[in-house]
Amino acid sequence: MDALIVGADRLGNIPNVLSEFGIRIAGHVSGRETAHQRRTATLPAGIGMVILFTDFLGHNVMQRFREAASKEGAAVVCCRRSVCALEQALGKRVDRSDCAACRADCVKH
Repeated sequence: MDALIVGADRLGNIPNVLSEFGIRIAGHVSGRETAHQRRTATLPAGIGMVILFTDFLGHNVMQRFREAASKEGAAVVCCRRSVCALEQALGKRVDRSDCAACRADCVKH
């Protein structure tokens, strides 16, 4: 699944966590630009999930990207920008019960 990450200037170990869940980063937006606060946000084509790092975003930016995800039918995951918070949030949203049968190159637990 492709995801758009919104928030944070640096991702650190976040890409590693996402790959464990079979999620590829299709785009990253820091959310600092004033244009993100004022206009309707658009998602890149093929996005299945929008991840919002709430400790780095203002309310208006989060609202714009939530609306865009809703229009596109993409899942929305909100959490703080930490490996533990992301793992916990994804664990509630991503069904990994069929990981043994999957042929993807993600890391399996």
